[in-house]
Amino acid sequence: MSGNPLKKRKIAVLGSRSNHFQDSYYPTIESTFAKSVVYKGVEYDCHIIDTAGQDEYSPINAQYAIGIHGYVLVYSITSRNSFNMIQIVYDKIVDFCGVSKVPCVIVGSKSDLSISRQVDSKDVETLAKQIDCAWIETSAKNNINVGKVFELCLQEIERMQAPHQSEPQAKSCVVM
Repeated sequence: MSGNPLKKRKIAVLGSRSNHFQDSYYPTIESTFAKSVVYKGVEYDCHIIDTAGQDEYSPINAQYAIGIHGYVLVYSITSRNSFNMIQIVYDKIVDFCGVSKVPCVIVGSKSDLSISRQVDSKDVETLAKQIDCAWIETSAKNNINVGKVFELCLQEIERMQAPHQSEPQAKSCVVM
């Protein structure tokens, strides 16, 4: 876009299974993928690490903390337990990173199953305000708000990034 280099961001997806719809999955498998996202006219090259499921006893691996720019914390609107895990996972990330807060977005998956809802949106809004982050509900099955998740995560990353931490200038190298 307009000759500017791509901004690179690394995002970890933690919590209940997210980002795509499958009838079955193996919760111990991790997948990584790249996604190009345009946010505020700037193109971002996002490297996404999807952990496919964490529980409160899972240790936060260094790869989910070191070099990560933002987090997508996923729960299912049909599972109160998965929502309760969000605070636990967030606290583990903050503790592991040694900071007071991290850029993240809380994502309620399976919004297409509202008849089975166990998590009220007011509870999510309260938690999002408490940890100072964005939140959204999605349905991978119906492709509702799936792309918006990464835009919100980039928004949170850029909002929390101090001006002195801006993207380093590309350096030239001349080989003679």
